[in-house]
Amino acid sequence: MPRYPRADSKTGIYHVMLRGNERKNIFIDEEDKDRFVETMLEKKRDGGFSLYAYCIMDNHVHMVIKDGNDSLERTVKRIGVSYAYYYNKKHKRVGHVFQDRFRSECIEYNEYLLSVIRYVHNNPQKAGICNPDEYKWSSCKFYLNHAKGCLVFPEIKEILEMFSLNIKRAAILFWEYSRQESQNNFIDMEEYEECEIGEEEIRPFINCYLQENKLRRDDLKKRQNRTVMTCLIKMLAAKTNLSLRRIADEISVSRELVRRVSKEPSP
Repeated sequence: MPRYPRADSKTGIYHVMLRGNERKNIFIDEEDKDRFVETMLEKKRDGGFSLYAYCIMDNHVHMVIKDGNDSLERTVKRIGVSYAYYYNKKHKRVGHVFQDRFRSECIEYNEYLLSVIRYVHNNPQKAGICNPDEYKWSSCKFYLNHAKGCLVFPEIKEILEMFSLNIKRAAILFWEYSRQESQNNFIDMEEYEECEIGEEEIRPFINCYLQENKLRRDDLKKRQNRTVMTCLIKMLAAKTNLSLRRIADEISVSRELVRRVSKEPSP
C-alpha cells in the first residue's frame, strides 16, 4: 500500500507518536524511560527544536515538537535511532525497535496546541496508571513546577503565558484546564495506514481527517491546503474501493483533480 505524504504545519508544530515495532513494549523498566528522556533533551540541544510536551508509555511515545534546525522527519529519526541503539545493546537484541513510520498531525492553532498537550499529559490516566501530575515520564510535572520547568524547557513559559502573564497563576489555570474533558480527536494507537476503510466508515473517516486539520470540505480546494487534500485523496484511493468519481463526490472536488492527484508518486 502506498504511503501518503505528510502535511506540513504552517506553524512548524506537530503532534508526533512513535510506537514499538509490532506494538511491543519498548520501555521495559524505569531506566529505559529515563534514557529516552535524556535522548530527547540531548537531540533538542543539538537540533534546536522546541519540545512542548511528551509522555512515555510502555509501548509508545507522544511528543509535541516545533521544527528547529532539522526537518521533523530527521529530528524524530535522530531520537529514535539513538534510543534504538541503546535499547538493542542493553537488551541484547537486534532489529527494529520502533515501527518504521511514525505518525504525526499538524498543529495550526493555539487552541488545538493546548488541547493536544492536555491529551498527551492525560495518557497515564487514560491507561488507568495514575493522575497526570503523578506520572514521572511526562512533561506535566514541568508545567506544574514552573520554576524548574522553564529552565529545562524554556518553551513552557510560552504555553503558560497563554493562560496568564503571572506564571504562578498560569500554572494553576493550566492544571485546571488539564482536568477538563476534550472533544477533539487525536492520533492514537490505531493508525490510518494500517487498516482498510469499509463503506460505512468512509464519511466518518473523512470528517475526522478534516477535523484534525481544522478544515471544511470546501477548504480543500484552496491552494494553501493542497498538501492536506493530496493526502486525503491518496488515502481514499489506497484504502477503499471507491471509484475516482465517488472520491471526488465525497470530498466535493472535481474528478479530474482526483485523477491527477491519485497518479502522483508518494514520497
